[in-house]
Amino acid sequence: MDAISFGTDGWRATLDEFTAPRVRMVGQAVATYLRDEGRGGETVAVGYDARESSPGFAEELARVLCANGFDVVLPDRDRPTPLTAWQIRHRDLAGALMLTASHNPPEYNGVKFIPDDAAPALPEVTDAIEERLAEPDPLPEDQHGSVKKVDFVPPHFDHARDLVPDDLSGLTVVYDAMHGSGRDTTDRLLEEAGATVERIRCETDPEFGGTPPEPSAENLEALVETVRETNADLGIANDGDADRIAVVTPERGFLDENLFFAATYDYLLESKEGPVVRTVSTTFLLDRIAEAHGEEVVETPVGFKWVAQAMQEHDSLMAGEESGGFTVRGHIPEKDGVFMALLAAAVAHEQPYDERVDALLAEHGEIVQSKVSVDCPDSEKARVVDDLSDEIPESVAGTAVADVVTKDGFKLLLEDGSWVLVRPSGTEPKMRVYAEASSQERVEALLADGKELVDALV
Repeated sequence: MDAISFGTDGWRATLDEFTAPRVRMVGQAVATYLRDEGRGGETVAVGYDARESSPGFAEELARVLCANGFDVVLPDRDRPTPLTAWQIRHRDLAGALMLTASHNPPEYNGVKFIPDDAAPALPEVTDAIEERLAEPDPLPEDQHGSVKKVDFVPPHFDHARDLVPDDLSGLTVVYDAMHGSGRDTTDRLLEEAGATVERIRCETDPEFGGTPPEPSAENLEALVETVRETNADLGIANDGDADRIAVVTPERGFLDENLFFAATYDYLLESKEGPVVRTVSTTFLLDRIAEAHGEEVVETPVGFKWVAQAMQEHDSLMAGEESGGFTVRGHIPEKDGVFMALLAAAVAHEQPYDERVDALLAEHGEIVQSKVSVDCPDSEKARVVDDLSDEIPESVAGTAVADVVTKDGFKLLLEDGSWVLVRPSGTEPKMRVYAEASSQERVEALLADGKELVDALV
């Protein structure tokens, strides 16, 4: 039991720790939790990603849930996390379990519970599940539930096309599945909307081609190359379970997720109203756009569970984080790289992202963001953050600190409008240092000072 801990987005571990007996204990804990919440005997979805071990673990979970009196729906094959989350809405389920380690290397797997609102589980829910970890305790056989395989794709696609009905004829998109669960899903949705789709890394590969399915700039060089070689209008990539999106443009190559977020929110504001929810690590360019439209900005700690909670409380038009997770009003309060691919294509079809970003930066000023990491054992993170509270400098890179935000770590707001954020990673043994300013040179100076501050404490 001690090895099972639900962090930022479920329990993830290497396969020497992520074992069938422990997965069964998670299944029992979820069954007990749902019964205690008055949802016993209802239906639960169990989805899984493209990892070699995921289908077997999904079947283990399904067996435990059935033995506890729940009916289970499984997908026809590995499918993206957001398609599993949408099943909750579509079928009015008690919740869902998803087997995925997202963008982690192939030696990892993971599991997360998605409650009946289809949003990421908040700590009070995951704490309650952890408290109920136990060996499977089956009911008598005549009280067991059933398992049914269904196609998770059509309900999600129908809803996505209701929200984004645009005809994408004439748009060419290169899609990179990174050998993950977005293959034959995100690309199919784009084609059904009328786009011409070129595909790369859309074959099943349990090793993910030797590269973790993390859609970062350094992992998407082939996508950038293909977009330019084929004169495509847009490149789109998903991570391993396709809940995140990355975009490539002909001029910029990899489009910084902050700029993608800002440009997409700006597009939505052309026809709709509403605040934007962003994390503390996400660009202030959103604030400038929102202010120009008379809209509110809601800032949250890092982690989509906090984004989703704020989105529902404030009825926001769009919500997201700089790591590539986004959703919009009218959709599920969970990041969805499949749906966002359709929305991104619709934005690009109206006006290329390069043009839209150029116009935003011309209107609101240049903005650059970057981050670095400092190795830090998980056991030391709390102490480092504690110690940092006594070491807040009066200035960073020659500019005075005007204010300090403590929603998640320490965010130092500087008098020139730039900022530095120091916070513990929720997924790796590292401290993160982020910075945003009006030039790359300035960002590098801020990061150097921020890293020096953290290095002295680790």
